Amino acid sequence: MSNIQESLDGLLSIDGAMCAALVDSASGMMLGNAGSGVDIELACAGNTEVVRAKLKTMKSLQLNDFIEDILITLGKQYHIIRPLENKPDIFLYIVLDRAKSNLALARRSLVDVSSKIQF
Repeated sequence: MSNIQESLDGLLSIDGAMCAALVDSASGMMLGNAGSGVDIELACAGNTEVVRAKLKTMKSLQLNDFIEDILITLGKQYHIIRPLENKPDIFLYIVLDRAKSNLALARRSLVDVSSKIQF
């Protein structure tokens, strides 16, 4: 088990990691963050809307499923959103430099961290 800051700091060891945050999707509030490179508070609020929109669409489609992760691929960055398994209203968010990162390893690291994070 790791606390929030240890978990976020650990995510920054991923190749290409720029910043990471833990976000409450109910409020859009950031519970913790590490790193730099983007306005993380603004990004967390915006990505809360992404999660809410996807959940609303899934409900409209009557999909009996859950979000494992959401990948947003930009020209120079990857943005990955991963709801916690035991608290799906809270998600990990990480921004990666696309030229320096390995997407598969980053997603694997998010799975590991999301299972160990402790409040």
